[in-house]
Amino acid sequence: MSDVPFKIGFWSDKDYHLDRMNLRQLTVAYFQYYAIVAYIAVVLVAGGVVISEVIAGRASVPGVLGAILATIFIYPVVWYLLHRYILHSRWMWKSRLTAGTWKRIHYDHHSDPNNLKVLFGALYTTLPTVALATMPVGFALAGWIGALAALATGVAQTCVYEYVHCIQHLGYLPKWAWVREMKKFHMAHHFHNENGNYGITNLFWDRLVGTFYVGAADRPKSATVFNLGYDEEVAKQYPYVAKMTQGWPHTANPVHRKRQAAAAQQAG
Repeated sequence: MSDVPFKIGFWSDKDYHLDRMNLRQLTVAYFQYYAIVAYIAVVLVAGGVVISEVIAGRASVPGVLGAILATIFIYPVVWYLLHRYILHSRWMWKSRLTAGTWKRIHYDHHSDPNNLKVLFGALYTTLPTVALATMPVGFALAGWIGALAALATGVAQTCVYEYVHCIQHLGYLPKWAWVREMKKFHMAHHFHNENGNYGITNLFWDRLVGTFYVGAADRPKSATVFNLGYDEEVAKQYPYVAKMTQGWPHTANPVHRKRQAAAAQQAG
């Protein structure tokens, strides 16, 4: 299920799968998704306030620039840590309070990696996380204007992150070499072994701490790449995610699951 609270243009009750979409269709969908619309609004409002305060001389230019540069550095660190230790954690499914959030923000994406409706991060988790990760540093460097500058920068980075992430799941070879490389490593994360290549737009931290791998020859095939370890044995003790997931358990390649379901429907 999608967390879209209302439907805008492209976003309807129909399913959209990136392996069957082109770049133009993705771009149209991207700019109509409610979370992206909200992010752009935050960037415009917060950025507008910062620019007006700088022009009026009420904000320190070095402080604001420092907040922006600090955010650019901090962002990939924070998202590496979140992806590795929160999204791929094995504690969120244990509580009724956190199981639904974990299912929405990452389990659904790994169980069906090309489903556009569950690829985007949830607005109610992403925006507060970006604010908490960036605004304190911005405030320390330039007060509330620095905090707003940091927030606008972090949210703008989120927009880029989400778009590149979508491109990595499209069924085509990107023209830019660095995006092609990122796509290759990200597809390995989704279809070979999820315990590595946590970066989406930046693999610096993977390389630095040893979680980077090139491809199938470097790591064994993971049995949990599509369910992140939440299997039938786990569900006996912690059933919350299973009860919320249609067609559970998801232990096989989603493309194969869909083929099997279609074949069964034809046979029936």
